[in-house]
Amino acid sequence: MSDKMPVLREPVKRRRGGKKLLIVLFLLFIVILCVLFLNSSISKISSVTVEGQRYMKVADIQKISGVTVGDAYFGTSAKKIEARIKALKGIDKVEVMKSFPGHVRIIVQELPTVAYEVSTKGEITAILSNGTGLPAGKDNVIDKPILSGWKTDDPVKIELCKQLGTISAESLSDFSEIIPSASESYKDRIKIYTRTRFEVITAVSLLPEKVATLNAVIETQEPGLITMLLADKYAPFVPPSTENTNTEQKDTTQ
Repeated sequence: MSDKMPVLREPVKRRRGGKKLLIVLFLLFIVILCVLFLNSSISKISSVTVEGQRYMKVADIQKISGVTVGDAYFGTSAKKIEARIKALKGIDKVEVMKSFPGHVRIIVQELPTVAYEVSTKGEITAILSNGTGLPAGKDNVIDKPILSGWKTDDPVKIELCKQLGTISAESLSDFSEIIPSASESYKDRIKIYTRTRFEVITAVSLLPEKVATLNAVIETQEPGLITMLLADKYAPFVPPSTENTNTEQKDTTQ
């Protein structure tokens, strides 16, 4: 008589309900932590600092940045803050650094100052390379030319500021005053007075290419009138012959 084969039992399926419950509880725990974090002070901006500005007001930069103390730290990115601040006309470069927890640091660089304007009340306005004017305060040291007789929205003035931005600080420091002096031939003609007592007539469009020649004349000649338009001319205010005659007369009388 042959032995009977044992009946194979089907494996008992384990219930997965316990694992699902653990997953749900874990996710619920994460959600609760996120809610607590977002409602805590550690998730808020605790300080906003602005550095690098010279003439622009810190309050104006903070306002356009769109971030204030108490805002959500993760509410906006550094790139978006930078884009907002770059909309200010006086800003050349901006960098925003966020450091957890809650610190936002804004570093700005204004466009270079190329000139100043002085009101009848003695108020000084700094003129940037794009023509933007910013209050500079009465105690500011004027080391750039004074713009006199210009209208605020004069396109020639704006172009002049752009051209002044291409000139070296050393050359620019010798310019004392720049006034408009338009003619039929040169609508952008200007007159420059230097601290070395020269008077220069040129045009805004010609200024960058004439600076090297202008510096050479100032370094080698006596104060006089320099014309730099289609042709370059120089004439001293006191002709050498006149100086010699005056000297001889003084020697005779002594």
